[in-house]
Amino acid sequence: MSIEIKVPPVGESITEVVLSSWIKNDGDAVEMDEVIAELESDKATFELTAEQAGTLRTVAQEGDTLAIGAVVCKIEDGGAAPAAPAAKEEKTAVAEQKTEAPVVEKKGDSYASGTPSPSAGKILAEKGVDPAAVKGTGVDGRITKEDALNAEKAQPKAAAKASAPTPAAAPAVAGSRNERRQKMTPLRKTVAKRLVAVKSETAMLTTFNEVDMKPIMDLRGKYKDKFKEKYGVGLGFMSFFTKAVCEALKDFPSVNARIDGEELVFNDFVDVSIAVSAPKGLVVPIIRNAESKSLAEIEKSVIELATKARDNKLSIDEMTGGTFTITNGGVFGSMMSTPIINSPQSAILGMHNIIERPIAIKGEVVVRPMMYLALSYDHRIIDGRESVGFLVRVKQLLEDPARLLLGV
Repeated sequence: MSIEIKVPPVGESITEVVLSSWIKNDGDAVEMDEVIAELESDKATFELTAEQAGTLRTVAQEGDTLAIGAVVCKIEDGGAAPAAPAAKEEKTAVAEQKTEAPVVEKKGDSYASGTPSPSAGKILAEKGVDPAAVKGTGVDGRITKEDALNAEKAQPKAAAKASAPTPAAAPAVAGSRNERRQKMTPLRKTVAKRLVAVKSETAMLTTFNEVDMKPIMDLRGKYKDKFKEKYGVGLGFMSFFTKAVCEALKDFPSVNARIDGEELVFNDFVDVSIAVSAPKGLVVPIIRNAESKSLAEIEKSVIELATKARDNKLSIDEMTGGTFTITNGGVFGSMMSTPIINSPQSAILGMHNIIERPIAIKGEVVVRPMMYLALSYDHRIIDGRESVGFLVRVKQLLEDPARLLLGV
């Protein structure tokens, strides 16, 4: 008895998925609940598991787009079929081909020397190769399929040799000129559509400021070992920025709001979306109720979500929602950028590379580790005063970590 494995429901708004890869091959023996394939939607990647032990019989192919409920494969009772019979059948088929190959006569007539076989003639015709230019290696000089394939490969060289360059011809370009095409994944297509929609449907502006990172770097240098010993995680910059954002949003609630039709929706909580570069594209897992978490709890959440993102293990719930986004282009060396809002949110904070630069402090020029901050926001809901005030508040909290930790 065999059972059909179908595409399971993976979210309310998801109607189809792409079979990104088979973990198991057709004919393999699989165990109950063993992962057999990966499915990719426009939001995340999911694992397909075997619903019983048996032999896998694939139905869909890698790259196929499947509707929810469509049959992906079947699992038959019993283990994988022995390899010997298959090999025997293959050898038999090869032997039959070899036996049939010498049969070149048709209605009692033999192929004349230089005459292509039907399959060879088709290949030569499709490629525009003159049979007279091909030397046959078959019986009585017949042009075989292999001759036609070889002629196909050799034709460009022959053509190049035949059309000898004239003095006026342009010089040949050195190096490879190959190009390749790759189908966009559902995730990449969705990201592309959403980014274009944000640019066209919001009044997006960006305001900038800079932060002296020395106070935080000194604090990390002093307590990072004790922090890791006590909490089991490192003390990174993301926890400080998340805490600063949560404190600043208390003073500027519109930055944490969104537009829903003709209404403004204000949130009394902060679900921070952290932009993470995953193998299949940018994803934004969410730290829920970040305003109530400690630095250690935020660091643990960041590590957990980033690990899941890189392993394609994030669930839909872990990426759904969010009231404010933080993205860190500095890890890739970006010095300044204008991040795009993560719709339907109204603002996103961009972190950048830390660069030592000379700045003036109390009339003296000193060298400090500086970072540019960028806040992109929807001007329909956030005014200039609020956007600038929010960013200044974040700057103040980061440059005086004691105020950040004490919430003053």
